[in-house]
Amino acid sequence: MGTDRIGRTRLGVLLGTGCLVLAACAPATAASAAPPERAPSPSATPAPSATPAVSTPGPATPKTTPRPSASIGKSEGTLQVLTFHGHVEYGGATSRANWLAPFEKESGCRVVKLDRVRTGEEMAAKLADGAYDVVSPGPELAGLLVAEGRVAPIDTGLVTAYRKIPKRLRELPVLRRDGEVYGIPYLWGVNQIGYEGAAPQGPAALYGPAPAAIRNTPLSIADAALALRRTHPELKIDDPFQLTPAQLDAAVELLSAGDGPDRVYWRDSLDLIRAMSTRSVSVAQATPYDLDLFRRAGRPVKTLGGVPETGWADSWMLTARPASPNCAYRWLNWMSSAQAQRAAAAWTGLAPANPEACGGRAGQMCEVYRVRDGAGLRDVFFAARPTRDCGGLGGECTDYADWVERWKSLVK
Repeated sequence: MGTDRIGRTRLGVLLGTGCLVLAACAPATAASAAPPERAPSPSATPAPSATPAVSTPGPATPKTTPRPSASIGKSEGTLQVLTFHGHVEYGGATSRANWLAPFEKESGCRVVKLDRVRTGEEMAAKLADGAYDVVSPGPELAGLLVAEGRVAPIDTGLVTAYRKIPKRLRELPVLRRDGEVYGIPYLWGVNQIGYEGAAPQGPAALYGPAPAAIRNTPLSIADAALALRRTHPELKIDDPFQLTPAQLDAAVELLSAGDGPDRVYWRDSLDLIRAMSTRSVSVAQATPYDLDLFRRAGRPVKTLGGVPETGWADSWMLTARPASPNCAYRWLNWMSSAQAQRAAAAWTGLAPANPEACGGRAGQMCEVYRVRDGAGLRDVFFAARPTRDCGGLGGECTDYADWVERWKSLVK
């Protein structure tokens, strides 16, 4: 999550000689090796960008009451994909991680370009310089792409598993605009506070004098704002991702108060794991998967419960003018299916958006994220791009550029 986010590394835990030993089952360098671009199948006849993905019989209907399209049109034969490292695997790291080949076999669409990046900034640059059919941005970039018209509305009637995704995820503001849907939820995660020893006195303890580990992203300012929401109600913080200048100042002040040489700003889960395994920090911002690794290794790591949490959801979007819209819709269908999300959740350590993916190798992820009964989605403030108009609700808020500037001044 955030501009400093890197691709997920699938982690394994080995217990040895009384200490926690961590091994990367698929190191980022291996899992992220880009596949070579492949030539289109000789039989493929790519459609021009203006070709619609489907044809809807009958007269046009009003935008407010869309009618589902009949079906997806004929495959154009090729597809170009942009995503984060680890979110799409083709077998380059291990043969057990490959959910691209089944898509190609089932759809008749060959992925001729699979570009994977580490940060939202890299993704934005790729989009500016290249052509893609589908993209999977984080929430801070997704909001910008929708606002600038760089992604297209999605006919959810053509996405078979869409209605199986919980309503809470389907209706995230970052994925919708003016009654249109722009993103199909894929994977999601939450930021929890983990600790060993005595329980901290609320979320604000993450910013106190004790050595702490905090995710290195401007969106971590929202976690500080959420702590202030509890301790300083006079600030009237409602949405921690939409802050007025005064609220932003207060959140950054809280972050700065406990800053020092003992604080760890982590970008990769491995950095967090190292800090916690060596007990360099006593409290940390971490995902449920990260904390579960320690518990399974016999470390008594606990989670601060009973408090709201921040989270994020990654989604799949159609670019504004995809060259292969029919293959793009086939991709949306595949990546929202239980089969694909099961593989992706097990590989990334994130929760699948489709609860039917809960089983097999993804069973542990669904357990730690409490996916099956929907409990993991409660009391979560999902990330959205901070905007001047307070997320379209009116008012005078700070935008994402303000957050980036303040974060860079804090984390030098």
